[in-house]
Amino acid sequence: MLQDRLEISRLFHRFAFGPKPGQFSAALKSGLAQTKRDLLNVPAIDTGAQSISLPVVTDLGPRPAPNTAAVLDFASAMRSQTQNLITWWLDLMVASDHGLTERLVWFWHGHWATSIAKVDYPLAMYKQNQVFRTYALGDFQKLSRAMIYDGALQFWLDGQTSTLKAPNENLARELMELFILGVNRYSEDDVKSLAKSLTGFRVTTSTGEVEFQPNRHDFNPVTLLGTTKHFTAEEASDFLVARSDCQKFIAERIWYRFISSSVEMPGNFASVNAFSNRSIAAAIKAAAYDPAMSDAKNQMVKAPVEWFVSACRALELIPSKLESGAKLIQALSALGQLPFNPPNVGGWPAAEAWLSSASAQYRINLAQWLVKQSSLRAIKEFDPDRWFINSADWLGVSQWSPRTQAALRESLAKPTEFAVLALTSPEYVVNA
Repeated sequence: MLQDRLEISRLFHRFAFGPKPGQFSAALKSGLAQTKRDLLNVPAIDTGAQSISLPVVTDLGPRPAPNTAAVLDFASAMRSQTQNLITWWLDLMVASDHGLTERLVWFWHGHWATSIAKVDYPLAMYKQNQVFRTYALGDFQKLSRAMIYDGALQFWLDGQTSTLKAPNENLARELMELFILGVNRYSEDDVKSLAKSLTGFRVTTSTGEVEFQPNRHDFNPVTLLGTTKHFTAEEASDFLVARSDCQKFIAERIWYRFISSSVEMPGNFASVNAFSNRSIAAAIKAAAYDPAMSDAKNQMVKAPVEWFVSACRALELIPSKLESGAKLIQALSALGQLPFNPPNVGGWPAAEAWLSSASAQYRINLAQWLVKQSSLRAIKEFDPDRWFINSADWLGVSQWSPRTQAALRESLAKPTEFAVLALTSPEYVVNA
């Protein structure tokens, strides 16, 4: 039973964003096998997700001239739309009844890491999010092709400046190193060749629209990873995706983000073979069924957004309805993770990077702010004689340590204090 609790807890917190009240105890009754089927098969309709309205994100046009009245209105609209975009996605993560799709959209956002800090325009970032949403559990070859034509990514990596006369290598390098093949699986000559194949794109920054202009493209043959020919951007993408290095690399990233960010991926990890036809869904399902999911050593620290979303689900709070959107964004920024704003093209860190003493205090502060806005319905319905099981089930925790049990027992009569302690406990911050 304890082993099933461990694996069901991992399923909820790694392949979704934690359980809503009642979901974990219901899953325990259904059993591990049924829970895997329920969590890994996306339903045709997600009622919770459908309850969230689309964000108001429009084309704001070119930035007005400095020191004009128009530029103040423009800046205000940019801030407003950016905040709307962030809270919209957080709302979706929290409200979704079935969390796998949102979890994969979040995974791809960290994989093809693109930041609004440079892209600037919310509409371009929203369109990229829709690409991730379309291909979240689909065909990786199609996702990679779509990302070549993604305006936010192109602008983020200077693709719009890459021409026949002056190829820019940024997009080419990251396409191989961080997105498709992995480190040390290409040469500098391959970067130069791929950069030539990716020339000719222009981006309208305010909309994220991408246009290919043949007169700016290099049509000469190049030698890419041993093959000499003229590659279109689409052909180059397909060529990279078809390589065995891609199959291993994406499995490595799935291992790192879903199984363990501290233990090296074993050669027999099931996602490697499952990804042979570049099916993302098959690779994710294989990861969930791999024996590593039940190995006690494969603990994972929740990243700040993952922790925040799971806390909101447990507390039955919708992010956009919290007291202050600005305060929410400030709190997540202090924790070091804000949707649409990764720190660099490598995405966010993992594991112990989120366990500093400073982040612990920021997490406590945010938990206190959230708990004050919750009815704490689930806690108030606990059976006093089964509080330790009820509380673990509420949050989808495998089991409380004796030390955490003692701390929680002392605050049983104070639901607010109890909730903060549980949400910031080691067992909740680190998914065992």
